[in-house]
Amino acid sequence: MLKIGVLGAGHLGKIHLKLANQSNKYDLVGFYDANKENAKKVSEEFGYKAFNTISELIEAVDVVDIVTPTLSHFDCATEAIEKRKHIFIEKPITKTVEEAEKIRDLVKKHQVKGQVGHVERFNPAFTAVKNLINQPMFIETHRLAEFNPRGTDVPVVLDLMIHDIDIILSVVNSKVKNIHASGVSVISDTPDIANARIEFENGCVANLTASRISMKNMRKSRFFQKDAYISVDFLEKKSEVVRMKDVPENPDEFAMILQNAEGVKKQIYFENPDVKPNNAILDELEAFADAINNNAKPTVTLYDGTKALKVAQQIIDNF
Repeated sequence: MLKIGVLGAGHLGKIHLKLANQSNKYDLVGFYDANKENAKKVSEEFGYKAFNTISELIEAVDVVDIVTPTLSHFDCATEAIEKRKHIFIEKPITKTVEEAEKIRDLVKKHQVKGQVGHVERFNPAFTAVKNLINQPMFIETHRLAEFNPRGTDVPVVLDLMIHDIDIILSVVNSKVKNIHASGVSVISDTPDIANARIEFENGCVANLTASRISMKNMRKSRFFQKDAYISVDFLEKKSEVVRMKDVPENPDEFAMILQNAEGVKKQIYFENPDVKPNNAILDELEAFADAINNNAKPTVTLYDGTKALKVAQQIIDNF
């Protein structure tokens, strides 16, 4: 089993600690948290070993799981990589694109592996349909959340929208051509509501909306392509596929049939893929263990994380 240590024992860090402890692919060695009072509390409550310094923890493990605030990702990752440790790093990968690129170079130099915690890639509603998403030409995403002080150290684009940016970049096989965006600060010093329109070279257009001051939570994406409309509800863990096919000779009496101005008839078919329940965070951590053990490419590479951050930064620069 791979020895793993967690940097950061806040809300998400505690979840990572619990799951790493449960996993049969990792041996949880312990954690480090800069807040000594919180470290003591977590250690006493759950029995995890609290290390006194980041360096001590890094020395004791094979894998460093970085779940600290974004501003410290670069320093934590750099120290771990230079000691030839594999890194799992929460999204966004770093504060700046320059930092992300330096980390990528370091990983290559020291021949270790890195994965970014874009957890929605492991959402069962998405994994159930991702192989059906083929050359989408219009994508619409809504990621709305009720206000929570956690995460307000960065713009809503880096806090929430970056999930959808990564998903979109993973299914659109084309370079970004243009970005138009607007953002509004309501409670925080940085934008709390944002909308972005991403145009790709192949003609695909993605329209993204994110808010962290909504009255309700919503995490939905819709993918429109030539042969289908695919809906993914990341929150409710549901997905739906709507297809249009030529009408058969003897359609069912309850069939939904559309006819265009030229008289061409199409029948609409509804599919609800089987969505298997899972723990997406556990899956992403264990997928990283598999990548290390099998010397394989991680599911969400540091390149993927850098690409998502680069687009997110372009959106922010357009405000």
